[in-house]
Amino acid sequence: MKKAGLLNPDLNRAIARLGHTDTFVIADCGLPIPPHVEVIDLALVFGIPRFCEVVDAVLAEVVIEGMTIASETGESVRKLLPDAPVTEVSHEDLKKRVAEAAFVVRTGETTPYANVIVHCGVPF
Repeated sequence: MKKAGLLNPDLNRAIARLGHTDTFVIADCGLPIPPHVEVIDLALVFGIPRFCEVVDAVLAEVVIEGMTIASETGESVRKLLPDAPVTEVSHEDLKKRVAEAAFVVRTGETTPYANVIVHCGVPF
């Protein structure tokens, strides 16, 4: 058994496969996800798990080069994101960019626009 960190085996596998410049998404439960993009579905019921809990757990495991959020994203969601460079795009453009992601982590979050595209960095 792992000593610490993420326990979900699908999420661990997906993160381990990421490389520099790859992207993945942490999403609310309503974000449309193209059929070809892998979904790691953590949603249990509306509100569980929360976006903030998943962001904290997942981002502790990866090197972040930057993030992309919708310009419509509210301050409550913005405050949850770490101090990495943030690019804002329209929600429609963000939904299009999801198609390029390695995977999407679906949360139970119901706060509108609680979605972030994470751009992976490199630790050296």
